Amino acid sequence: MGNATRNWIVRQLTLGEFSSRRAVVWRAVWMAAKIAMLAYGLNICAHFGLVAFGLLPYDLFPALVIATVLTPPVSFIVAVIAYAVVGFAIYDLGVSRSELERISRIDMLSGLLNRRAFQKAFDDSHGDASLVLFDIDRFKAVNDTFGHSAGDDVIAAVAEVIRETFADGEICARIGGEEFAVLWSRDDARTIAERAELARQRVAALEVAAGERRVRITISGGIADLAGARGFNEIFSEADRALYVAKASGRNRIVRHRDIDSLSTGAIVLSPVLHPAHSERLAG
Repeated sequence: MGNATRNWIVRQLTLGEFSSRRAVVWRAVWMAAKIAMLAYGLNICAHFGLVAFGLLPYDLFPALVIATVLTPPVSFIVAVIAYAVVGFAIYDLGVSRSELERISRIDMLSGLLNRRAFQKAFDDSHGDASLVLFDIDRFKAVNDTFGHSAGDDVIAAVAEVIRETFADGEICARIGGEEFAVLWSRDDARTIAERAELARQRVAALEVAAGERRVRITISGGIADLAGARGFNEIFSEADRALYVAKASGRNRIVRHRDIDSLSTGAIVLSPVLHPAHSERLAG
């Protein structure tokens, strides 16, 4: 009985976690009301106990009136202040912890997941996902020609295109300097190729401001199909090989790993080859 009572009291007085400051206030008020009632009950019981042993130095009725008038409001006010202070501290700690967890998972420049968080997402999928790797073409030349600030703007712009293109729950990440990845968890090979091609087209249409000039860039992509029971390193290696073929065969195109060995040229191009005037962008 004693343990049950103790456990009940602990459950009633435990603050737990809070979703907002308003929730802290409401919980503090509710907890303070419980404490006030508990304190009042103990006070009343104490008076009757003193009466039973003949130790109460004044009449019982006025004593009960005083206990009723003073004990609940005083204990309520004290409890609200104490619980609110502790509750706000718990809430702030929770917010700080959530922010630290978010920062540890997010690439700050692109706003996408970082490589570690992306690999964890892949592991959580138990390999039941396809992988797309994107790489900005001739990115070194952007930094060399326009400066690193322009390079950062290009990365942010490409990341936004990828995020908007794969906006149906796919997991997007920046996993290297100018390299991005998308985890496609649906068994829909045709759609993933179409989305990758759409991302390529949207990036090719971008013009990123670099001072008084405009930077135009392209991306290449490699697709490794549904992983099945394979691990991250294996499917990543396939997507990376497809990306290498896309780069080697002219850039600004998407290549699927499963099609690499089917052509004598070593790659199948899903994207149309651009007009030479469009494809001669930045060298590097």
